[in-house]
Amino acid sequence: MIYTVTLNPSIDYIVQIDQLTIGDVNRMKGDLKLPGGKGINVSRILKRINTDSTALGFLGGFTGSFINNWLEREDIKTNFTSVEDDTRINIKLKASEETEINGQGPIVTANEMDTLKEALGHLATDDIVVLSGSKPASVPTGFYQELIEIIKAQGASFVIDTTGADLMDALEKGPLLVKPNNHELADLYQTTFNSIEDIYPFGQRLLDEGAQHALVSMAGDGALLFTQEGVYRSNVLKHQVKNSVGAGDSMIAGFVGSFTKTQDPVEAFKWGVACGSATTFSDDLATADFIQELLPEVKITKVK
Repeated sequence: MIYTVTLNPSIDYIVQIDQLTIGDVNRMKGDLKLPGGKGINVSRILKRINTDSTALGFLGGFTGSFINNWLEREDIKTNFTSVEDDTRINIKLKASEETEINGQGPIVTANEMDTLKEALGHLATDDIVVLSGSKPASVPTGFYQELIEIIKAQGASFVIDTTGADLMDALEKGPLLVKPNNHELADLYQTTFNSIEDIYPFGQRLLDEGAQHALVSMAGDGALLFTQEGVYRSNVLKHQVKNSVGAGDSMIAGFVGSFTKTQDPVEAFKWGVACGSATTFSDDLATADFIQELLPEVKITKVK
């Protein structure tokens, strides 16, 4: 089983207007409410590539019910931990420029954190747990490390998609996959990249420090996969870019969903690129049909 953990889910409230005028009344020309959160996005894409998962995390209030009900309608299994406070709402304001106003997230109590830990207390050795995204401000530093200890104690594998200290601290625990983008990787090692080749030693460093596989996304330059067998690069698919939200989560879903079936990281990389690209070219997360349409366009080349 694949489990996804989203510590700080949201309703993404997408508001479309022609022009934003500060200090005046603005009229929407359209709006959309969607379940948000990186792990939730992974579960939604996994479902579209015929791979089951269970979505975990913290949900509360009427906003939490909205998210849980949405996922149940998509036939995604959930086992969220209920919290007293409301799940946050993030505003995505799309005008001539895009503006985001993100909520801080709920206050999560110590008992609620313990309940989530208990939900991860019955893993099998072939299970994979995907840990994604930010934490609510009330969740202490090091909480991801506590979850990783629980996962590893049961012999299960984990994927982590976060940045900074949480990512660095996770490397020594041997994650199945990490997925920084090129900017996050540069920040992690306090360096700059002037070419794609500059990335190679730092992607390799992720492996040297414990990661089993590393994906580095590079927006319009494609993506890199680092494995013990070599370094691989994807081509860049040529379609209209519509959306960046959820593209990285879709890439993780494609990789993990394929890897659980094939144990082939290069084939999993191909699926990851197809899923991530399909979301980039869509208004929301990619559809199953669009992922299948793009899959033959993905070309993977060994570069090192």
